[in-house]
Amino acid sequence: MAAITYKCPNCDGGLVFDPSSQKYHCEYCLSDFTQEELESLSQELVHRKAEHQEPGLREQERREQDRREQERREPGGAGAQPVLYTCPSCGAQIVTDETTAATFCYYCHNPVVLAGRLEGQFRPDYVIPFQIDRQKAEEIFSQWIGRKKYVPETFYNKKQIESMSGVYFPYWLYSCRVDGELDAQGTRLRTWDTAGMRYTETTVYDVKRQGTMEVDHVARNGLRKANRQLVDSVLPYRMNEKENFSMGYLSGFLAENRDMEKEQFVLDVQTEVRQFALQSLQDQAGSYSSMQVRKKEAGIRDEKWSYALLPVWTLTYNDKARGKIYYFALNGQTGKICGKLPVDRKKIIILFFSVFLPLFLLLMTGGYFLG
Repeated sequence: MAAITYKCPNCDGGLVFDPSSQKYHCEYCLSDFTQEELESLSQELVHRKAEHQEPGLREQERREQDRREQERREPGGAGAQPVLYTCPSCGAQIVTDETTAATFCYYCHNPVVLAGRLEGQFRPDYVIPFQIDRQKAEEIFSQWIGRKKYVPETFYNKKQIESMSGVYFPYWLYSCRVDGELDAQGTRLRTWDTAGMRYTETTVYDVKRQGTMEVDHVARNGLRKANRQLVDSVLPYRMNEKENFSMGYLSGFLAENRDMEKEQFVLDVQTEVRQFALQSLQDQAGSYSSMQVRKKEAGIRDEKWSYALLPVWTLTYNDKARGKIYYFALNGQTGKICGKLPVDRKKIIILFFSVFLPLFLLLMTGGYFLG
C-alpha cells in the first residue's frame, strides 16, 4: 500500500490542511492551495505515474492490496500486527498499527497519508474537515481547565497541552425513513368541590397518530479500540457541512480506519430509531392523566449506510500513581467538550487545612465560651 505525502508544487515541502482557512498550507514557503487545486495536482500525478508504471507492476500492487485486506478480515492474521511503511519524503520506515490511516514521519515530521488503508471498501464516503485549529483547541482547553481548581498541574502544563492530537475517527452513518402509527386510549380527570361534595369527571379519548419521520446520520463509531465515551460524547456534528472524501483533508492530522462493519450495529440502530419515532408520536398525542396504548408500530424503509471520518481533538493523561487514564476530547467542528479529570489529593488536603480546619477550630472555641 502506498504512503503519500502531499507536496507543495512551489518548494516541495509537506502540505497540511489548515482548519482556519480551509486550505492546504505549506509551512516552508507559506503557499496556500484550495481543495480544487490540490485535486487537480493529484490527478496529474496519478496520470503520470500510470503512464510510467509497467502493467505487471500495477497488477502486483493490486494483488498485494487484496492480500492485506484479506489479512485484516482474518482474526489473528498478519493484519493484526504492526505494519511498516516507507516515508516518501526521507525514506525512513514508519511503524503503524493496522487501523492507522494518517500519521507523521518520526524523522522528517512530514505528514503521511497511508493511501492503501483508504481504498476500495475502506474508502470513506464523507469527511468533515477540522474547523478548529490547534491554537484554538488549546485555547478552549485552557479556558475549560482554568475553571477546575483541583486538577494536577501536570495535566495542563505546556508539555502536556502540546501533546494534544487532532484525530479523524471512523463512523458509520445510518439514514432511513420511519413510518409510525399509534393507537391508544387517553383519559383525563377533572376534580372539583361544591357544597361540601367532591366531584370527578372522567373523559375518555381515542388517540390516533400517524406519520413519517426522516432520520439522517445516526452515528456509530467503527473503531473497536477507541474509547467510546471519549469519541461519542462530543457528538453530534453538523452533517450538512460534510464533504466528499478526499485524502488531502487528512494531511497534518492523525486518522484511524474502521475495524468494525455496519452489520454489527444494525439491530442496535434500528431499535433506537423505532423507539425514538414511537416516543415522538406519543409526545405529540397531547397531555392526559393516563394513556393505554392499544397498538404502536414503526416500520423502517429506505435504509442507507455511509462511512465518514469525523474530527476530534484528544488529550490523554496517564496517572501512573493510580493506574488510570484521564482524557479530554473536543469536537473539531462544533467545539463541544467532554473530559474526565484527575483530582490532586494534595490540593484537597491543603483546602481542608486552610479552610475547614480553621472553621472547625473556630466553632469549637465559640462553643467552649458559650457553654
